[in-house]
Amino acid sequence: MTPYAPPPGLHVPAAPPSWWQRRVVAPIVAQLRQGITPRQVALALALGGVLGIFPILGATTALCAVTGVWLRLNQPLIQLMNFLVYPLQLLLLIPFYRAGERLFGAEPVPIVNVPELVARFGEAPWQFILDYGKVGLYGIAVWALVAPALAALTYLGLRPALTALAPRAAR
Repeated sequence: MTPYAPPPGLHVPAAPPSWWQRRVVAPIVAQLRQGITPRQVALALALGGVLGIFPILGATTALCAVTGVWLRLNQPLIQLMNFLVYPLQLLLLIPFYRAGERLFGAEPVPIVNVPELVARFGEAPWQFILDYGKVGLYGIAVWALVAPALAALTYLGLRPALTALAPRAAR
């Protein structure tokens, strides 16, 4: 029995590219085609990923932009990675905060109990700001401890793959 083949002369359209292909792979390939080295692409993606999990919501876009300008990295790529790791940032917020409280020996404050948050704010707004400001700083401290190793591992993991992709992207 032979596998099915379309009749001669019948054009079978290719499947449309996936979201991942269009939104992630294509921009990376486009940057490689424009002459950006695989090392620069790997650095932009690694730093975008690490900065993208910074434990303060709303700060990552500015962090990536400033870092990209400072290090002359590709802004679309660093922001692309920042966007892609956003779900990971949300998942890591509480672990960063709790690890920071443990690291500094601080008493855990309620984070996910909204009625308790509202009550604490209503009772003492300035104390609320101080308590949760400290929690944010604790989270930043833990992030600062893991970020260099995570950035290095991501960079070292991406660089060989991008170096292998570069010749194919040039075609």
